Amino acid sequence: MALKFRKVQRKVLSGDDKGKTKTYAVAKSSNYCDMEKLCELISSRSAMSSADVKAILDSLNWAMGLELRSGSIVQVGEFGSFRFSVRSKGTETEDAFNASMIKKARIIFSPGTSLRWASEITKFEEDDVKVVEKKEDEDDRPVIE
Repeated sequence: MALKFRKVQRKVLSGDDKGKTKTYAVAKSSNYCDMEKLCELISSRSAMSSADVKAILDSLNWAMGLELRSGSIVQVGEFGSFRFSVRSKGTETEDAFNASMIKKARIIFSPGTSLRWASEITKFEEDDVKVVEKKEDEDDRPVIE
């Protein structure tokens, strides 16, 4: 099965081609895999029930949150690793900086070898659904008569 993509045109925001419009590929998701389906898929390959798998994944989520908040990088085998990253305001001097300058924390995921391998063997196929762009003079509000 191939990963579908569509073509989009975007303006280049930096570099030598700044201001030019270029065509890029955007991956198109075709489905959504929720926790229930994921648990069913995993349980079909093991002796555990779907409920057992969900309990384990819930515990993994809890334990990862605990470890990440304590400053650890969480390595989940061949799946990959998770770590915190922060964004902050800058100050002129080191003494002027304090924890209130931190604006946002986020979790960074780095895929392990098995997921990197999956991305390397993925085949691509252009999606045949065409996106129709509205004309500038068209009004997208509904007409009320």
